[in-house]
Amino acid sequence: MDHSAQKPSPLGIPIANSQKVTAGSPNMGQPMSSSYENRWLSTSADNKKGSSLSAGGRRKSITSEDGHKSAANNKDNSKKKENTRPHNSEPPKKTQKDMTKAERRALQEKQRLEKQNRIAAGLPKSAKQAAELEAKKGSGVAGAAASGAAASAASGASGLADASKQNKKKALSKNQQNQVPWLLHLDAPKTSDALTKDLHPAVLQLGLYFSNHKIVGSNARCVAMLEVFSKVISEHKPPSDATFARNIQKHLDPHIAYLLSIRPMSLSMRECIRWLKKEMADIVEEDPPLSDDDARSRLIERIGHFIRERITMADQLIVQNGLQKIQDGDVILTYAKSSVVESLLLETKKKGIDFRVIVVDSRPLFEGKHLLRRLVAAGIDCSYHLLSSVYVALKSVTKVVMGAHALLNNGAVYSRIGSSMVAMAASDKQIPVMICCETYKFVNRTQVDSFVLNELGNPDELVDTKSTTATQALNSNIDQDAVLASWRDQPDLRLLNLLYDVTPSKYITLVVTEVGLIPCTSAPVIWREYNEEFGKRVA
Repeated sequence: MDHSAQKPSPLGIPIANSQKVTAGSPNMGQPMSSSYENRWLSTSADNKKGSSLSAGGRRKSITSEDGHKSAANNKDNSKKKENTRPHNSEPPKKTQKDMTKAERRALQEKQRLEKQNRIAAGLPKSAKQAAELEAKKGSGVAGAAASGAAASAASGASGLADASKQNKKKALSKNQQNQVPWLLHLDAPKTSDALTKDLHPAVLQLGLYFSNHKIVGSNARCVAMLEVFSKVISEHKPPSDATFARNIQKHLDPHIAYLLSIRPMSLSMRECIRWLKKEMADIVEEDPPLSDDDARSRLIERIGHFIRERITMADQLIVQNGLQKIQDGDVILTYAKSSVVESLLLETKKKGIDFRVIVVDSRPLFEGKHLLRRLVAAGIDCSYHLLSSVYVALKSVTKVVMGAHALLNNGAVYSRIGSSMVAMAASDKQIPVMICCETYKFVNRTQVDSFVLNELGNPDELVDTKSTTATQALNSNIDQDAVLASWRDQPDLRLLNLLYDVTPSKYITLVVTEVGLIPCTSAPVIWREYNEEFGKRVA
């Protein structure tokens, strides 16, 4: 009796005795479908060679030796097929449906670069048309042109692929090439591509002032924006089929989008726009509805009321509250320029209090120089330091007074870059830090670092270390004698010009507001009270 013969299973599937699963076998517990596929489906060609039918139609058994031989023959055949395969044959190309997201993105980038290269060479945008044109130029015979088209298409595609790899950095703009990779989510300085055909000329002029840093400071930017919007509202005439109350927000949205596209808005400006939209919504809900002239007059009046009470009078109250903390013999350090801090120092001088001021400044805007001129003209004893020598300036300082762009919900202060360094240095020297901030700058936002939300300035402003803001305005070209004049040609060199930073609440002693002297941790309470007062309750 041949022990190598297979016994048919109840399903008619022959099972070799030598391949029976025994206890402790590695195949124990594996599903039958897996072994069935491996033994029958995947080697169906071998089974046909190793099996024959008898005269009665019964299938002869396959021995284990025949199975090994068929597997060996299968390997030999596969090796022969590999040897006979041409060396220059390429694997079948994947369709876009079979590609991963990264592969599709790489393919699109490659096609885009090839298209740019064809356009730069004066060829048609289509790869097929470009290949046909190259083929027609390369040969005058029709048959040669047909063969040359395919050859040029293949060589052109490979050549474009190689060129795209070599010129990848050249194709990218210099701004993208030298950006810090982990800050790509921040908006870089840019020129607005928004449609400006139907925009008010005052808004276009304001956008240019913002982008060129002609108007700096959160208060100045908010007042300028609200005054321009008031002018747009006063001159707007709704269409005949709409009322003023329902059409004014639709009319202002493109103007707001333009200002947002040409330069990121400060947090205080966003709060002002949110308040303005709430006022326009209240006018729509009036019952009975207001006429167009009444709605226009009311909205202009509300904007003037906001500027007068929340900014102008708020600054006056902050000055009165801040005077309580300044005494004779104080040496006050301030950083850069804040309009409310300037008003506080000038009013302190008018009160006859004897004090000195140390102005700490930093590149590239040198805002502190403008504050220094005003203080010296008022007869205040001042000294001027750069941010790098802040520890030297703090030797004789008794108080630090600074402004803020916004006060966050966690008590952190969002202000111009360098404020956090000054506050931490003062806290290290046990010197109290006072922040002057209006309540309209309180925002319902939590931020613990300066990288989640910020604004990128022009890095070229950091290159020229000799010129000031005035000379840069006259000559926008970079000084070619500067050390970093060719920094954009260095692929591994990046200049970072952040405009704001975040100062944690533990470095702030108190905040001077129009409602009094408060700890910075009371910011969410003040924000909630004002929202309830103006009918903007948080859900």
